[in-house]
Amino acid sequence: MHRSRGPSHENHERWLVSYADFITLLFAFFVVMFASSQKDKNGAKAISDSVREAIEHGQFTSAVSTMLGRGRHQNSKPPTNAERVKISENMPPQIGNPTNPHPEDLAKSMQKLQKGLDAELKSGKVQLSLEARGLVISLREAAFFASGDEAVQPTSFGILEKIADVMRALPNSVRLEGHTDSIPIHNSRFRNNWELSTARSIAMLQLLHERYQVPTERMSVAGYAENAPSDTNETDEGRAHNRRVDVVLLSAEGQATEPGTKPSPMSH
Repeated sequence: MHRSRGPSHENHERWLVSYADFITLLFAFFVVMFASSQKDKNGAKAISDSVREAIEHGQFTSAVSTMLGRGRHQNSKPPTNAERVKISENMPPQIGNPTNPHPEDLAKSMQKLQKGLDAELKSGKVQLSLEARGLVISLREAAFFASGDEAVQPTSFGILEKIADVMRALPNSVRLEGHTDSIPIHNSRFRNNWELSTARSIAMLQLLHERYQVPTERMSVAGYAENAPSDTNETDEGRAHNRRVDVVLLSAEGQATEPGTKPSPMSH
């Protein structure tokens, strides 16, 4: 004898499965539209990646809502530690950065020189610039040297004293770079611009050491002749700017280009 089965109960909630899928797809569509409208491509990619990961791991709603909240307010929130690391890796060294120990002092030194040499800067006798390699103090020939000669003019000693005060206050190495214009020179003392530019660098080194007690072990010289102009050589004014000695107070980056202490010869 078989018992008759009662009427089966229809599952009236099956539609919720399709409805949930529809809502998920609709939500994903709006997330994609939101991400596409963002100017920040990295942020849009982060949202896209988060959506994909959430769908795959069943955490769609919570992950997307978190990312959408971050996308709307990320400009007002401080970066996380991981973001700080990424930002610092992509940013150039700033003044005072621990990886570049001297620039902060060089900036202060530049400000001091700007005040102390205000008249000379306005007249064009001296020019200052803060570069990655260091603080560059350009001494124009007209104020410091006679034409075709390496002797430093005594009338410039007052300017050099202010510069030497700044040099002595810092531990930075100093490079003295001689420059000329492109017009060849050949007189009783110099056969070419190489000799003239180097001789002026040496003369400046000797004066800074003997008169202003800047240690020689902190200084080096270089002669560039006409090969590193700061201005055009096509005009009288440009050539006058190119005839100069640059006193460079080297930063850590500039110091890296200087030769280090040579190792002692190996004994046999």
